[in-house]
Amino acid sequence: MKKILIAAIALVVVLAVIIAIPSGKSNADFLRMHIRADSNDQADQNVKFQVKSAVVDYLTPYLANAQTKQEAMSVVKGHLRSIEKVCDRVLAANGFSYTSHAKLCQEEFPDRNYGDVTLKAGVYDALIIELGSGSGNNWWCVVYPPLCFVGGESNGTNSIIYKSKLLEIINNWKASH
Repeated sequence: MKKILIAAIALVVVLAVIIAIPSGKSNADFLRMHIRADSNDQADQNVKFQVKSAVVDYLTPYLANAQTKQEAMSVVKGHLRSIEKVCDRVLAANGFSYTSHAKLCQEEFPDRNYGDVTLKAGVYDALIIELGSGSGNNWWCVVYPPLCFVGGESNGTNSIIYKSKLLEIINNWKASH
C-alpha cells in the first residue's frame, strides 16, 4: 500500500512539473535569476554555486506561495537586502573580501534550452546578483514560474534538475517513515 501511495504521489509530482513547464508563454511571463561570478577563477566559480544554493534555499519558502509573476517580483524586491546578506555570508565564510549586489531589473537573455523547453532570446525581468565585479561566468535559472533549471553549461553535465517544493516535502515524509 505504501508503494502505491508513493507511486501515486510521484505521478502527481511529474504531472505538476509537466503542467508547470512553460509552453506558449511570452518573456513577460517569466522572472529569471542571473548570478555572475567575480571572475572565471575556479575559486570564484565554486563560490558562485555555493551562493546559488544559499539564495535558492533562502527564497524558496518565500516564493512557494507566489501565485503570479507580480507576486514573485514583489517578494524578491522586498528581500533584495536580505539576499545580499545571504550572499555576503557565503562569500565571507569562504574567505572572499568582495561582496554582492542584488537588483531586480530587465535584462537581455540568449536562447536557452532546458530539455524540451526553450526560452527564446529577449528581454526578461530578472533578479541579478553580481558577486564582486560580476565579470566571470554566470549561472541562471527561472524563478517564476517556480521551476528552477540547471543546464549543461552551468554544472558540467547535460542533466536538468527540477526543483519542486512538493517533491521535497514528499522526500522528507518518506525519510521520516
